[in-house]
Amino acid sequence: MRSSLTRRDLLAAGTGLAAAAALPALSGCASLAAADSDPDTIVVHTQLGTTAPGSPTYLSALDRFRKENPGLKVKNLINGDDLGQVYETSRLARKEADVVMVNLYDKTLAWTDVDATVDVMPYLDDWGLRDRVLPAALSAWTDGKGRLRAFPYFATNWPVAFNRALLDKAGVDEIPTTGDDLIAAARKLRAKGIAPVTVGGNDWTGQKLLAQIIQTFLSQDEARHVYSTGDFGSRGAREGIEYFTTLRDAGVFADKAQGLTSDSMNTQYNTQAAAIQSAMSSALAKVPEDVARHTEVGGWPLADGAAHEHPTIIRAFTLIGFWISPNGVRKIEHVEKFLRFMYRPDTVSRFIKESGRDMALRTDTVSTGFPLVAAAQRLGSDVSEVLLPDVYVPPAATQPLITATSTSFTKGTSAAKVRAALESAYRSA
Repeated sequence: MRSSLTRRDLLAAGTGLAAAAALPALSGCASLAAADSDPDTIVVHTQLGTTAPGSPTYLSALDRFRKENPGLKVKNLINGDDLGQVYETSRLARKEADVVMVNLYDKTLAWTDVDATVDVMPYLDDWGLRDRVLPAALSAWTDGKGRLRAFPYFATNWPVAFNRALLDKAGVDEIPTTGDDLIAAARKLRAKGIAPVTVGGNDWTGQKLLAQIIQTFLSQDEARHVYSTGDFGSRGAREGIEYFTTLRDAGVFADKAQGLTSDSMNTQYNTQAAAIQSAMSSALAKVPEDVARHTEVGGWPLADGAAHEHPTIIRAFTLIGFWISPNGVRKIEHVEKFLRFMYRPDTVSRFIKESGRDMALRTDTVSTGFPLVAAAQRLGSDVSEVLLPDVYVPPAATQPLITATSTSFTKGTSAAKVRAALESAYRSA
């Protein structure tokens, strides 16, 4: 991602030349002409609408919104992981959507700072919606200058799923809570031809688990410093990396984990080829019923001398928010109706009941139809929380960290080389 100054200059210029230069970045899933100039049409740029968890509920909610607001149209513009790039390209041409539904990660971290989206704090207060948002979510979405980047919506719990039936089959009597327990369990599982911990070592899932394990010996303040600066030289960070390499070289992770992705990880767990996975809420919601019946959720096992009292999980409130673009400000009365509708308790409850989504909003609804999601929601004093590093990692370091993750999961890579790979990911930032 370009520096704020360079990108600000491009955004301010908005010339055909800048837009043309950005055209090669388009995925083909959306076009620069996607934004609708009709004053009675809201254009929503979203990752929901196809196979993403919550898509059927979202589309159904839109139908209801349209019925309740005759004459007001909603047009969906759908992208996947390339949403950020497509949105930035459309913004350069001043043809961006009015509302964007995406997480706080990588490119989006800079959007408010470079005027690609607007500070929504005044709207949150003017529309009386502040009390609907969990305080932790409000804090997570607020930047260092006190600006609220987006209206918080989806959250996630990220525990560890343990297939109790496979552990029993391998003679593992208890859910592992220490590193030694995990190594011993991995040996028994492998003896039965079962992969121990499956993980997408070649994508974001592996990056998150690696970050979680590195934080074993770090307080949250120390972890915040590490992932903000890329300085992995502190004693705690070095001990965390050494703990990771010890587990890796002891055979804890599935074979060739450095080449696996989130899809292959979920497939291995859901088909019972692997006994353990670190799984966010959306993955837990998709675990087949016959596997979910004998799955328990808990935290990642600790090493001696850990900075935490209990096995760790990640809880995050930045999964999806509603961002308002400069184009959206021109239709702010319509956007207000849309946001109020999406924040209504009945709409929020549908995402929980029908899709098993965790929400960044206050609600009494529980995911009864998604037992593992509900179990993760109930995890309390038996687990400790570590940071999701996404909001602290400089955008320019995000993709290099994925490459460093694959290197880290490659068996035999020394702790020193893992540290060097992680730190090198920050050099361009």
